[in-house]
Amino acid sequence: MSFTIVQILLLTAYSMYNIYDELQMNSSLSQPVWAGMISGLIMGDMKTGLIIGAALQLTVLGVGTFGGASKIDANSGTVLATAFSIGTGMKAATAIAAIGVPVAALLTSFDILARFTNTYFQHKVDKDIENFNYKGIERHTILGALPWCLSRGIPVFLALALGQGVVKTMVTYLNGDLQWLNTGLQTAGATLPAVGFAILLHYLPVKKHIAYLILGFTITALLSTVFTNIQTLGAGLGVASKAFTTTFNALPMLAIALIGGAFAILEYKKSMAKMTSAPAAGSNNSGSDDEDEDDEIEDANGEVDGDEEE
Repeated sequence: MSFTIVQILLLTAYSMYNIYDELQMNSSLSQPVWAGMISGLIMGDMKTGLIIGAALQLTVLGVGTFGGASKIDANSGTVLATAFSIGTGMKAATAIAAIGVPVAALLTSFDILARFTNTYFQHKVDKDIENFNYKGIERHTILGALPWCLSRGIPVFLALALGQGVVKTMVTYLNGDLQWLNTGLQTAGATLPAVGFAILLHYLPVKKHIAYLILGFTITALLSTVFTNIQTLGAGLGVASKAFTTTFNALPMLAIALIGGAFAILEYKKSMAKMTSAPAAGSNNSGSDDEDEDDEIEDANGEVDGDEEE
């Protein structure tokens, strides 16, 4: 399967939209899981796109930026990994490790270049502010996003337009003489979400909320086991008797999400109760302090008045 012109243009436009959304709109569409779904939809295989997008989403869970720092571009990595996985027949885990992660890291340099270029438009905005040129402020603010968009669009376009032959050759070797490397890349790609969880847990107050972590893990493991056994039992009964047509689905992610949401609500209510009780206690203490201060003032005035009478 080769990329069509329409697919290349749509994927390029979407990669440019990703960074623009992150800078200006904040619609939450600039996330790897969305990038995988939309790229998979464009390429005609949404399932593969969701697998790659979800894996890279979990990988960057604990990754963030502060101030002007740059981070890996997991969105563009997801777009290219999804496109090449579907277009060349590369396995999803291999595409994540061989394309998704390296591209995400490489585009950090393009992100820094975009920041440097953006300073030109920022200086224009400063002059517009001094001259009270409101139209110029709007124009240069919008144009300031152009270097960011091009920093994603140009690499993605060149990779899709020129890199397909290279990737096809790489897939051929990975499935042949370099099968050992292919196995290693698949293993690395499968473990990346666990690395993302580890990074996230490192920055979360795990010691304080260890009970929720244990409960969530245990309930998920138990429910997964139960649903898997029921599904296996249903498949066996279906083979034994053609009259058995009932289908058992696997554990829905919505059930796990609802369990986690319930724990989050309980923790939120507990923290809000602490916040509301603290000011009340503080106000009572301040009131008693004020009364003590008033008594001291009255005693002082009484002593002064007594001295004046004498």
